[in-house]
Parts: sequence; structure tokens; C-alpha cells
Amino acid sequence: MRFTFEPAQVMALLRSRIVGQDAALAQVEGLLKVVKADIGERDRPLSVNLFMGPTGVGKTEIVRLLAQALHGRADGFCRIDMHTLAQEHYAAALTGAPPGYVGSKEGISLFNSELIQGTYSRPGIVLFDELEKASREVVRSLLGILENGQLTLAGGTRTLDFRNSLIFMTSNVGAQQARRHRQQFAHGWRRLLRVFARGEAAVLEEALHGHFEPEFLNRIDRILMFEPLDSQWLDALLEVELAKLNQRLALQRRSLTLDEQAKAWLCRQHDARFGARALGRRLRVELEPAIAECLLREPAVQAMCATVREQHLEVFAQ
Repeated sequence: MRFTFEPAQVMALLRSRIVGQDAALAQVEGLLKVVKADIGERDRPLSVNLFMGPTGVGKTEIVRLLAQALHGRADGFCRIDMHTLAQEHYAAALTGAPPGYVGSKEGISLFNSELIQGTYSRPGIVLFDELEKASREVVRSLLGILENGQLTLAGGTRTLDFRNSLIFMTSNVGAQQARRHRQQFAHGWRRLLRVFARGEAAVLEEALHGHFEPEFLNRIDRILMFEPLDSQWLDALLEVELAKLNQRLALQRRSLTLDEQAKAWLCRQHDARFGARALGRRLRVELEPAIAECLLREPAVQAMCATVREQHLEVFAQ
């Protein structure tokens, strides 16, 4: 097998950092096993996946962790921020300028060919982030990539090859409608019968098909629905954020342990609309400044102790 990564090791990293998304992670594990076995079609990308769900639930974080596991660095993938391509003429940013326009001969594109193609033993990774914010013309320009894994730039001077790539797309489309639906059916007998869960999937599917054209959706292998991160996941989210903070503190040979009261304070009044990002932001605003103050004050305390020790030694010598 030409791919050298081990799906079990990749999934161990993902499951240690992504909480509340067991169904989505199971699908990711399945696609990694297919890629590892190298039994996919040769004339299209290794896998094409759409991650749907509200903000802050781990859609983009999964792609970063995959890049970390497969390439050794979290930014080892080609990321296209689709919200910057909201106008139709921005399609040229992906496909290159047409003949006769400035840049057509140079084959300029937002794509990074090295990150797209990967290596013989490691697949490339491409992320189209916030897909629903791009214009329809920009989305249509992706059809060739998803169908046959190649994109010939408009100038005809260059062809980008995606056949060794894992392609991921993220979208928040339908997330607000699904949240309103969940709130409406989260109480009473409907909640006991899980009526809202079945209806929520229908809301998301309706929003998806209302925004994207059938020929585009028909080229996607997996559409993964991510769950909102309610208060039941706060403790697990906090442990993940603290683990990342301790990794940074370890560079200074420090570590941090919080008691239950401090954890409860950081998890107070959590707004599920913002997912894990809200908790991470709270740590950056409330916890990290206090830690920084202790670290910055510590050298002064050490210097004072050293001066006291020197004075005691001088007295002892006399």
C-alpha cells in the first residue's frame, strides 16, 4: 500500500480533540480506510466531503487535525476561504484569468499545487471553507474538480491535478433554521418522541437542496451533519482547550491545573450558538492574562529571592 499513514493513529488524534461528533468521526474513519486501501476510482479525487453544521462544532478543526496527522503540520493543506469569492467574476481567482486578460499566460490561481497533490505516500488536502458564501458561478467552477479531479486553468497553460487529494467543504447553510426548529420542539411530548431530531434533518436537507444545484450535490461522496455542542459537552470541551494550553505552557516547563470552581467559572453562561470557539475565547480573555501575569512576575520574585540569599551568605561569611 502506497499510503503510509495509519487510520487508527489519525483517528486517535481526532477523537482526542473533537467532542460530540461520533457519527461524523465514524464517517471520516471510513473514508480514511478506503484511502489507505487505495481502492478508489483513479480518475477523480480520493474523497469529496461536505461538512454541514453550526459554527464552532469542529468542521474546520477536523481538516487541521488531518493535516497535522498526515503531514506533520496543522497548516499543511490548501485552504480556500469561499467568503472572499462572493462575486461571480471571482471565479477567475480559482480557474485563472481567461485569454486576453492580465495574468492569463502566467496561470495564476489561489490553489497551491504542492499542497493539492501531496506526495506518493501522503494525500493532499484541500478545504473549501464556508462554501455557501461563494457565488453560484464560483461553485460551478468546482464541478470539474469534483468530477474528474482536474482543473485546466482558463489560459490553458496549466492543469491542476486533484486525483491524489482529499477534498473537504464546510457550510453553515440551514444551521439557523435547524436551531429554531430544535428550540421549537425541544420541550413536551415532541422532545420525548425525538420528533425534533427527525424534523431537523429534513430542515437541513431542504436548506441544502435549496442553496446548491443538484449537479453539484451529486458529485459529493459524503454529506456529514455535525451536531450542535450543547452544555452537556462543556466539560469535555474545556479539557480539550486546557490540554492545548498546557502544550504551549510545556515549552516553558510549566503546567496548569484548575479546580472545579475555576472550571465552573469558565463554563458559566455558555452560548451554544458559538460552539467551542466561545469557550476558547473565554480562556484567551479571562484565563491566559492571569497566567501571563504570574509568569511575568515570577522572574522578579526569583531575583528578589536571589538577593536575599546573597545577603544571608555575606552575613554568614562575616
